[in-house]
Amino acid sequence: MSLTEQMIWTRAPRRYTVDEGRVTITTEPHTDLWQRTYYHFRNDNAPVLQLSTDEKYFSFLVRTDFSESSRRFDQCGIVLYLDAENWLKASVEAENDRFSHLGSVVTNHGYSDWATTEIGADVKTMWYRLSRREDDYCIECSADGLHFSQMRVCHLWEGAGTVRFGIYACSPEESSFTAVFTDFALTECAWKAHDGQQPDV
Repeated sequence: MSLTEQMIWTRAPRRYTVDEGRVTITTEPHTDLWQRTYYHFRNDNAPVLQLSTDEKYFSFLVRTDFSESSRRFDQCGIVLYLDAENWLKASVEAENDRFSHLGSVVTNHGYSDWATTEIGADVKTMWYRLSRREDDYCIECSADGLHFSQMRVCHLWEGAGTVRFGIYACSPEESSFTAVFTDFALTECAWKAHDGQQPDV
């Protein structure tokens, strides 16, 4: 059974396809994942399709195609969604005709952060790799699926046990687009143990 056939919807969109190795999600307006920080609102209605595991060390890879996205904040990418107040995500968010935001959000106990960098608006595909080492996580991105760059290392306070991880797509404003996900892979952990300063005793 392929990875996509093992994935389960946390919230299913109205329009989607799940085939062997390929998933499409057509977003609905005013869908998002965000908790409290800065904007002081809470959105928890984006569709999420995930695998479940208690494996402490792994890497999950997927390629995203968001060629149809055009409106501000349209986004799709990887997600590790435990519940409304504990999750992480990484995506490219449309901004304007000049640039988009490549970024990630980590939400612990109901408060989200947002780390971003600007990339050209002509970028319409992106690979992501999410790696787990117990309750710590590494998010990486790649233009070609071969050479990955670190986006962030983070901790999930509730991320030590069984976790669910996979993909999401949403359109926070008045828009809709179809996100395409392919090249799913689950591998041994590509995020190696730290070989520098030793832990405090």
